[in-house]
Amino acid sequence: MTADLGVIGGGSWGTAMAIVLAQKGLKVDLWVREADRAERMQTDRVNRKYLAKNPLPESIRVTHRLSDVFRNRTLLLAIPLQAYRAFLKENAHHLRDDHDLILLSKGMELGTHLLPTEIVVSVLGEAWRQRAFMLSGPSFAQEVADLKPTTIVLAGKQPKRMQVLQSLLMGPTFRIYNNSDVIGVELAGALKNVMAIASGIAWGKELGHNTMAGLITRGLAEIARLGAELGAERETFAGLAGMGDLILTCTGGLSRNLRVGMALAKNQSLDQILSDLGMVAEGVHTCRSAYEMGQARGVDLPITNVVYAILYEGITPDEGLYQLMTRSPKWENLG
Repeated sequence: MTADLGVIGGGSWGTAMAIVLAQKGLKVDLWVREADRAERMQTDRVNRKYLAKNPLPESIRVTHRLSDVFRNRTLLLAIPLQAYRAFLKENAHHLRDDHDLILLSKGMELGTHLLPTEIVVSVLGEAWRQRAFMLSGPSFAQEVADLKPTTIVLAGKQPKRMQVLQSLLMGPTFRIYNNSDVIGVELAGALKNVMAIASGIAWGKELGHNTMAGLITRGLAEIARLGAELGAERETFAGLAGMGDLILTCTGGLSRNLRVGMALAKNQSLDQILSDLGMVAEGVHTCRSAYEMGQARGVDLPITNVVYAILYEGITPDEGLYQLMTRSPKWENLG
């Protein structure tokens, strides 16, 4: 028997989405990779590894069999972005022409620099540009699971189908706005994680509110600059997927990327930071992709370049700050 939709991935975000959708009365199939963990979640009605304080509503069925989830027409993909390509190749035979694939992971693929929907198209073919949608915006998984009011964006190329999906996913605590600028929404969601690492460094170094305000504002200008180069609409970066997500990730203590930056400010090694975190901090990967893209396209990305140098070239946060503050004088340009 099919549910109303399927969620692929039993991490914090996949679990949170399953909870908020079940709370509005939908039946949800939630796929968890490990069979023993799926069985424990189904029996105990809680994801003890992630969101341990949030019970799973009875309308969520936890399974480790992908065939259970692929029976549903609407699929939410909530696995790490760097695993997209391998997962889609392995499971392409499960996908039907009537499937909707809603992507929940933010970032860029290492090596190719592809954004989430671009990975889908590169693996499954051009037809999937019309069937893949991006869900992004200011949304910590914990707060979504706690049913705190959240506003988010669904980006795609099929307005009529997006209206159906918008109605399906929206609820009393989860409001969705539709947007046709897929590149802009995806790029904003990816690059804000790089800015969050920079913000974490600023918080960790106790640089103050002036610094944070300047960092967020100039970070948004940097994101919009690369977005314009890639064909995105500038207005997107002033909305929920842009400014909204950037503010949340750069100031909210639940941000994994912010915590990476705070640890870097204390001169901890990147390997140790990621080991202690125990979860994906996509900004670490995205920073490399964004840096390489900026270099290849000749786009000025000063904050990204400094974060890259701290992560991968061994400069200290103090040296990075000095580089940013002593750049040659500029006219203010917000894009």
